[in-house]
Amino acid sequence: MTHRLVAFGLAATVFLVDRVTKGIIRSQVTQWDTYVVIPGFFNIVHTENRGAAFGLLANADSEWRTFFLVGLSILVLALVASVMWQPSAPAHGRALGVGLALLFGGALGNLSDRITHGTVTDFLEFYLGPYHWPAFNVADSAISVGAGLLLLDLWLSRRINRGDAERAGNQG
Repeated sequence: MTHRLVAFGLAATVFLVDRVTKGIIRSQVTQWDTYVVIPGFFNIVHTENRGAAFGLLANADSEWRTFFLVGLSILVLALVASVMWQPSAPAHGRALGVGLALLFGGALGNLSDRITHGTVTDFLEFYLGPYHWPAFNVADSAISVGAGLLLLDLWLSRRINRGDAERAGNQG
């Protein structure tokens, strides 16, 4: 099985899980309802985010907001897809491929929401006492984990390259 098939399969899985969970929330939970799952820590809610991550641009009244966010998502998807399509570089491990796939699937899930509904459905709410993390969804989780894996891959590849350079310097 090629790395491309695995990467795009993982992205498709993220997209499908995101679509199914958002569909369940839209059909079963009314907006602004709260279902306590773990008291003092985790709720299921139903909010519609008009903006980007963490509500960025949510209050912007411009008709260009949606156009801008859709365009930016398409640009990111094209960039990530082009990197995913490249042959695997030996310096990069699984973290890069998985990270890109999670980013792609998550971005596609949120883009689908934005195109079909004009908003992104968020439903996972974590908090500790009075400190609340903004509600998010499966796609947001995949994007965050994917970005973390990309940073990990960058850090690991720099360490490997630095180690190779130090070994070459010691041999010369």
